[in-house]
Amino acid sequence: MIYTVTLNPSIDYVVHLDSFTKGITNRTTSEEYYIGGKGINVSYILSQLNIPNTALGFIAGFTGDAIEKGVKSNGIKSHFIKLKKGISRINIKLKSTEESEINCQGPNIDKEEFDLLLEKLDMITDGDILVLAGSIPNTLSGDAYEIILKKLQPKNIRIVIDATKELLVNSLKYKPFLVKPNKQELSEIFHTEITDEYDIEVYARKLQSMGAKNVIVSLGGDGAMLIDEFGNKHRIGVLKEKVLNTVGSGDSMVAGFIAGYEKTKSYSYSLTLGTACGNATAFSEGLATKEKIDEILNKLQKD
Repeated sequence: MIYTVTLNPSIDYVVHLDSFTKGITNRTTSEEYYIGGKGINVSYILSQLNIPNTALGFIAGFTGDAIEKGVKSNGIKSHFIKLKKGISRINIKLKSTEESEINCQGPNIDKEEFDLLLEKLDMITDGDILVLAGSIPNTLSGDAYEIILKKLQPKNIRIVIDATKELLVNSLKYKPFLVKPNKQELSEIFHTEITDEYDIEVYARKLQSMGAKNVIVSLGGDGAMLIDEFGNKHRIGVLKEKVLNTVGSGDSMVAGFIAGYEKTKSYSYSLTLGTACGNATAFSEGLATKEKIDEILNKLQKD
């Protein structure tokens, strides 16, 4: 079984405007909402690929109820912890001549509630996969990921970390199966400016030397590079189509990579499927559907 953990899920409310002017009432041309959070995004794409998975995390209030309902409606099992106070956050994505985002903080999570999540992790058994994705809410200790990983260390499971800066670096000692920084995040981790393919490979291999088994560096419009656990470099480009949405594209890549590896154990195919999922989301208004993923995968395999 694959488990995803989203500590601070959200409802992403996307509003479209012809133009936006500060200080006056602006009216939308259209709007939609999506169930959000990096781990939940991974779960959604896995579900589209017919890979069973379970979503874990925290929800609160009426928005939390909507998140749980939305997750289940997409065929994803969930074992969320309902918090005593607050509401799950609503993030606003404003799309006009420019794109802007307002990401809210989310509800308070106390120690007793975090301990309930640790108890939920007892359902994870040898051979399972755990995906830790996204930031840690400011109401939780900054070492929350490390606490989770330390608890699970005795078990023979594969860990996937999709996080930034110290969250990623501090997780490396637990030898995660996969990490996925982008080029900018890689630069931030090593406090250097990465300018070319040589640098990308050098610093991806440094992450390996620090504990990661497989490292994907996502490169936006330039594709992605994978250094696999055997030291082999894999490189893939992307399709040149109109980008409609960047939210969830990286999460989709993670999900596709996991699904590809579960099906074939081939790192080359896993990177291709991951790229197809990431592209499919980028070329969609929301997260990709199976039909869009299959369409993009066929095109990538022909190139």
